[in-house]
Amino acid sequence: MGKSFAVIGDPIDHSLSPNIHSAAFRELDLDSSYIAYRIPKGELEDGIGGLKKIKIDGFNITIPHKIEMMKYLDKIDESCSLIGAVNTVSNKDGILKGYNTDMDGFLEPLKKKELNINGVKVLLIGAGGAARAIVAGFAKEKAKSITIANRTLEKATNLSKFAKTIGLDANAIEIEDIKDTAKDYDIIVNATSVGLKNESSVIELKGINEKTIVYDIVYMPMNTDFIKKAKAEKAIIIYGYEMLLGQAVRSFEIWHGIEAPYNAMKKALLGGF
Repeated sequence: MGKSFAVIGDPIDHSLSPNIHSAAFRELDLDSSYIAYRIPKGELEDGIGGLKKIKIDGFNITIPHKIEMMKYLDKIDESCSLIGAVNTVSNKDGILKGYNTDMDGFLEPLKKKELNINGVKVLLIGAGGAARAIVAGFAKEKAKSITIANRTLEKATNLSKFAKTIGLDANAIEIEDIKDTAKDYDIIVNATSVGLKNESSVIELKGINEKTIVYDIVYMPMNTDFIKKAKAEKAIIIYGYEMLLGQAVRSFEIWHGIEAPYNAMKKALLGGF
């Protein structure tokens, strides 16, 4: 009997997940299907009821349901409770268990490239949903310190308090206060949506060098202005698609309990650009 999976959210028509997971199923000859299913804001409860009725085996959750979905879960993984949002659910006999793959997805490319982040100084731009998972990842890998820069200082301050509660030295600043300090950090992460519409990077990267890791979580376009600036300084680059791929790989492994076919999934993802 085949298994069925979905991604839910609104809007959903741009999701690359169906391509990525379908490629994995083909590669491993699995009798499974994966569809994008639009559930508008305010209709989550009914939507989940529908998915349970058709005995869906698992699903991913994207905007706007990642926090509200928490209340329909029967069990939660520690990644989920730490980050306070869910993006992957498994359904075993009607019991829904939630996971958050943002942290593992974020860390995956760093591990794949064998980049050590133990003891590094981090500059994180943005304090939204993904930023919390990124902070948790740096705490887990024992980074030395994190500076969180955000347009509104209050959000950055709240996130730096969270960082401290999980054992990561942190401080909060406004984006304009970064000025020319980018060169003082070992790794710089853009966790805002700036770049999505080809806007200019919110910071200058002058003075960074070939040891600096520059990571943009925006995956479309692949070469954001932020990435272009980093390339001009010969930094080590991590693209947003690598995090997206890391998340998909983690979802696949949660649902199937076997190693995901990384290369087949990567090819399908890059083919979607």
